[in-house]
Amino acid sequence: MQQKKIPVRRCVGCNAQKPKKELVRVVRAPDGTVSVDLTGKKAGRGAYLCPSAACLAKARKAKRLENAFGTSVPDDVFERLAEEIRCAEQMAKEAALHE
Repeated sequence: MQQKKIPVRRCVGCNAQKPKKELVRVVRAPDGTVSVDLTGKKAGRGAYLCPSAACLAKARKAKRLENAFGTSVPDDVFERLAEEIRCAEQMAKEAALHE
């Protein structure tokens, strides 16, 4: 039986390739709004970030999300990303404690 192909995406922060499910997707919708896409299924142009504060800081400092979308990214999107990353890091710590 053949193994299913796992989609790989590149993080805009650290430029590392990782499986799509391990990354957080940010999407620019056809109407131009930028938002965080936790389902990975919203319509529009997507960019991916590792769930780490360091990658978010690199992407924000170098304006990599703005370059990927060709438009400015509002501060509330960065705040939402930071919140999601904090939650993901907390869940990883709790999982490590339970092992």
